[in-house]
Formats: sequence, structure tokens, C-alpha cells
Amino acid sequence: MSDSQLASAPATAPDSNRPSGETVLELDGVTKHYGDGPCVIDDLSLSVRDGEILTLLGPSGCGKTTTLRLIAGLERPDDGRVVLNDEAVSGDGSFVAPEQRGIGVVFQEFALFPHLTAEENVAFGLKDVPDEERERRVDEMFDLVGLESHRDSYPDELSGGQQQRVALARSLAPEPEILLLDEPFSNLDVDLRVEMREEVRRILKEAGVTAISVTHDQEEAMSISDRIAVMNGGKIEQVDTPEQVFQNPESRFVASFLGHAGFLSAFVDDDEVHTGIGVVDRDQIHGLAPQYDKTRIDVLVRPDDLNAVPTDESDADGRVTYRRYLGPTVLYRVELDDADEDDDADVLMCMHNHSRQISLDTPVRVELSADHDLAWFPREQRETQARAPESD
Repeated sequence: MSDSQLASAPATAPDSNRPSGETVLELDGVTKHYGDGPCVIDDLSLSVRDGEILTLLGPSGCGKTTTLRLIAGLERPDDGRVVLNDEAVSGDGSFVAPEQRGIGVVFQEFALFPHLTAEENVAFGLKDVPDEERERRVDEMFDLVGLESHRDSYPDELSGGQQQRVALARSLAPEPEILLLDEPFSNLDVDLRVEMREEVRRILKEAGVTAISVTHDQEEAMSISDRIAVMNGGKIEQVDTPEQVFQNPESRFVASFLGHAGFLSAFVDDDEVHTGIGVVDRDQIHGLAPQYDKTRIDVLVRPDDLNAVPTDESDADGRVTYRRYLGPTVLYRVELDDADEDDDADVLMCMHNHSRQISLDTPVRVELSADHDLAWFPREQRETQARAPESD
């Protein structure tokens, strides 16, 4: 079955009586490997709720696209089950063909038929629907995506954003149980990408469809998702709301992958947490359990949690070793002076307004400006937890 056929395959209409938030898709211990190589997906379990937009987020090679293909039925798991509406569609000796799963797909290249108009593309998956019902559904889709005036246009006459909306309308027309979006914004330029994130989220929410998106773009995942599943090495490291995975990451990998992360060496001493930039109140360290008293931990600080203030050498915590001009803001890298006996000096990132300019090699005092709880990690995770690639 081709990608285009799958994107437009007839689907069973969603159960409108299903309670909001009920689980519609479940991956239970799913494992997938190719040949004698290591597992691409390793004992992965995940539940997707009715009406939510969930994004699989992770670096290239983490297994997120393979997971999407397992859900769609384009791949068979070697172990575990894929369950849709309480029915195993993969595993337990069963396998439901992709076109019978009631799942729509929007591919990153959109996969529109170039010889068909926008209207004909949207109607493609409705061939077995009575004429009157098909016309009504196509009308609804063009109204939903705001392309009424482009129904007779061919794909090469449409902009990238318009093509994406046609592809979305075509996939939504058969009323799929779940819509899968494979890197849906990767073919768009930066400005259009931001605009289309908002537009696609609006369309999906108005349609009331459950959607699973795949991306390696952290900002995209944050802006479009109700929940994010962060993947690494074929496993899920954390599933939660964008706010929770960013503010309270459960691993150093998640902390590092979602934006810039600095890890501040600290020592817990009763109600105080001593760091290389001063003392932090223990109450500001999120969920710091009593058993960690008198131990060393790493406190997560983001660039907007810190201020770098130029000062004399005698009053400095460290010095600026790198700066990146970002237009409205400037990102500074500061290497602290004091290092633990067995560790290198802490390296922190500070974000300032573009009007505040600090030269390289300037001695600075780093001030903690965060007015929220700070995440932390046991010191032993520093070596055992895999680090994510730096995100630009």
C-alpha cells in the first residue's frame, strides 16, 4: 500500500460517545529490531488519550518514526502489542492491515496527487461514500482549513502552507480514529513553520481528532502538543505536558534535549543548597528528598534563570567564554571558577536582552533570578545518563 493511499484510506468514524481523555491507543511492551542489529524500539509502552495531540520527540535515530510506522501498521513489532480501541491490531497473533485501522497519515512531503485538484485530493478517500455525503464532507473540510477559494487549484499552484492544509483535509475527510503526522513542518520555511503550527493545532482541535506527531524540533513539540513523549535509544524517557517535561525533566537527557541546560554542582546542607554562585534555599529545589541531605547533586538552570553581571576579578564567579547573538537576545556561556576536586568547572548559559553587551573573557558574577522551583539530579547520573546533543 502506498503512502498516498494510506493517507487517504477509508476510516471508521470516531465514537462520539467516548468520554474525553479515555485511552484510544496503547503500545504495550513493543519491541522492534532489524536483522541482527540492536533494538530500534525496546520494550516501549505508551497510552494515547482521546482528542489529545501527543508528540514523539527525540534526536535522529531514537526510534520515533519507527514507532509511528508500527502504529500505522507499516511495520510489525517483534514483540508486544499495539491496541486500538481495546482491540489488538498488532501482536497476540493478530495483524490488522494499515488500510483497515482507521488511521490517517500526513507525510512530510504531503504526498498530494499532482494531477488532481485540491478538491479531488480531499475527496480521494471518500470514493465509497454516497455522493451527497461526500460533497458535504468535502465542503466541511475546505471550510475547516480555510481554502474554499482554492478548491480547483492543482498542488503546484498552491504554496507550501496551502499544500499542507490540503493534505491535512484529505487525511481528516474519512474521519480517522487517529491522525499521524510525520515531521509535518519540516518542508516549510521558518516563518511559515511557526504560522502553520498554530493553524494545524487549531484544525486538529476543531476536528476533535486524536493526533500523534513526530519531530526532533523542541519548539515545535512545545507549541503544538498536549503531551510530549521524549524518546532516546528506542525508549521513552518521559511523557507529560510540555510545561512538565521542560520544568521538571525526569532525566539529564530530557533536561539537555529540551532547550539549553546548565548543571550547577551543589551540596545539600540541611535547609541550604550550596552552589558555585551562592546559596539556594532548599525549598526552591523541586522535590528534594530528606535522604539527599549531606550529598552532592546537580541543579538544572536554564539561560533565563540566570544573570551575568560584569565585575572585578575579586568578585567574579567565572568568565564569559562564548556568546551567540540571536537578535532580540544574546546567549552567553559562562565557565565558573570553582570546580569540585574530581570535576571540571560548571558551564552555565545566560540569556540577556540584546541591549546588554558583554565582551568575551569578561569576569562576571552570576546571579540566580529564577522565581520558580528548580529541577535537580543525583550526582551519580552525571556519568550514567546519556547526554543529548546540543540544540541550536
